[in-house]
Amino acid sequence: MEALRKKARELLEGKAAAVVIGYGEGSGGKARAVFIRQPDKAATLILDDRCVQNLAVYLVKNEVKSLGKAAVVAQPSTLRTILQLASENQLTDGLVMALAVNNGQVLELTSFHAIEEYLNTAVPPSEAPGKARGLSAEDRAAVAKIEAMPREQRWQFWVNEFSRCMKCYACRAACPMCYCTKCVIESNQPQWIPVAPTGIGNLEWHIVRAMHLAGRCLNCGYCVEACPVGIRLNLLTQMLTDEIGGDFGAEAGFTAKREYALSMFKPEDKEDFIR
Repeated sequence: MEALRKKARELLEGKAAAVVIGYGEGSGGKARAVFIRQPDKAATLILDDRCVQNLAVYLVKNEVKSLGKAAVVAQPSTLRTILQLASENQLTDGLVMALAVNNGQVLELTSFHAIEEYLNTAVPPSEAPGKARGLSAEDRAAVAKIEAMPREQRWQFWVNEFSRCMKCYACRAACPMCYCTKCVIESNQPQWIPVAPTGIGNLEWHIVRAMHLAGRCLNCGYCVEACPVGIRLNLLTQMLTDEIGGDFGAEAGFTAKREYALSMFKPEDKEDFIR
C-alpha cells in the first residue's frame, strides 16, 4: 500500500498524471473510488480485499477526461477493460496510465501495448479452449450447472432470477462497458422497454443488456457486487462470452486492436448457430 501511495504522490508532483483514480475509505467499512489531484492526498489511498470496483468505469466520463491524463489503480479486469474500451475508440493511447500492483511493486503501464504485454503474463490461458479466462472456480462451476440444464429449465432459471430485479439500473452504472450517453431504457419515443419492474419488462431489459455485452464482458463481476438483490448477471454474460469464444475465437480485453467479434465480419466465420 505504501508503494502505491508513494507512486501516486510522485506522479502528481511530477505532473505525469493530473489525477490518480484509486480506492479510499468509504462509509460502513467499505472501499470507495477516490480522485486524488493533490500529492498530499495520496496518503488516503488504500488497496485491500474490499477494493473490488472496476475503476475503469470512470475513464470514459467527460468530467474525468477534462481533468487531463489519468492514472488508475488497476486490477487485471480493469486492465482488460482499458484495452476493450480502447478497441472501441473510447480511450486514447497516452492519456491513460495504469498502475498495476504485483508482489508489493507498482508497475507503471503507460501505453496500451504495455498493458497487453503485462496481461499476457499476468492472466494465465484458459484451461478449456474457447472458455473465458479469469473466471473463478465457483463461477465456472455455476456456469456449467446452468448450461447442463434442459432448455426449458434454463429459461425458467433466468425468468426467476430477473423477477427479483427492481430496475434500479445499478448494474448499468457499475459496468464500464455500459457507456452509451443515452441507454435504450431511456428512450420513450418509442418506448422499447417498460419502466416499471414487471416480468416482461425485466426480461427485456436484461436480455437487451446481455446482448449488448456479448463478447465484451471483462468478468470484473462488479455488476453482481452492485446489484442490491444479488442477481448473478455475470454468469449470463460469461455464458455468452464462452459462446463467442468458441464460435469466433475472440476474447475481449487482451488487445487494443479493433477486433470486437460482433462488430466485424470474416468470411470464414462459422454459421452453425443459424437454425
